[in-house]
Amino acid sequence: MKYFELTCTAYIKNDIAFKESFEMISKYISFSMSKTEELKELHKKQGFKHYSFANFYPIEKEKIYKKGNTYQFVLRSLDEKFINALSQTLRQNIDNPNFLVIDTYKRAVKQFFISELYSATPVVVSIENGLFWTMEKDGDIMKLQKQLHDNLEKKYQSFYGEPIKSEQNFIQLLEVKNRVPQNIQIIKNGKSIRLFGNKFRIVPNEDELSQKLAFIALACGLGEKNSFGGGFCI
Repeated sequence: MKYFELTCTAYIKNDIAFKESFEMISKYISFSMSKTEELKELHKKQGFKHYSFANFYPIEKEKIYKKGNTYQFVLRSLDEKFINALSQTLRQNIDNPNFLVIDTYKRAVKQFFISELYSATPVVVSIENGLFWTMEKDGDIMKLQKQLHDNLEKKYQSFYGEPIKSEQNFIQLLEVKNRVPQNIQIIKNGKSIRLFGNKFRIVPNEDELSQKLAFIALACGLGEKNSFGGGFCI
């Protein structure tokens, strides 16, 4: 198993507030995917996209990415063809008022033993009635762990086309790191929507299947809404 990572350097054309940055990066990636027929079909397809991305870094104290500066963001995928194509289209002269990707650097990462996972961006998990899992709205840690595990199994099976079924949850220990829910703001049908999530520290189990699923979390993201920036792990 491998994942492929692009480190993207972005030139900021106008100040970008932190709360708006996930939406802007997500739309930039989506627009870049529309530049080739193959990536356009993937963008339209329902189901897992098998990629995840982190926000701009370094983050400023004022939580504003400043005009005239350059920042980086990281994008990962299990699909090398996807990464190769995107590394080209991201750097095209896209008429975007907010930023422009001026350089990309690709690397391949082979599966390795994962002792801990940290979510760098909020992990979004849906529960009933259109709500998202938080300690206040639900608080059932075992339900949370099951949904995270099942989601990773489905991502693995969707990409590799083979079943994977573990007898135990891949999570040995889960720690919620935030005191209040975190959120990712997106625009849908002209309306601002907030996707609520949490930051986790996870210790995976050491068996082969648990380690595979932990690696999928690094590659594709943990939980849902990964194409909007949710669940990027380090």
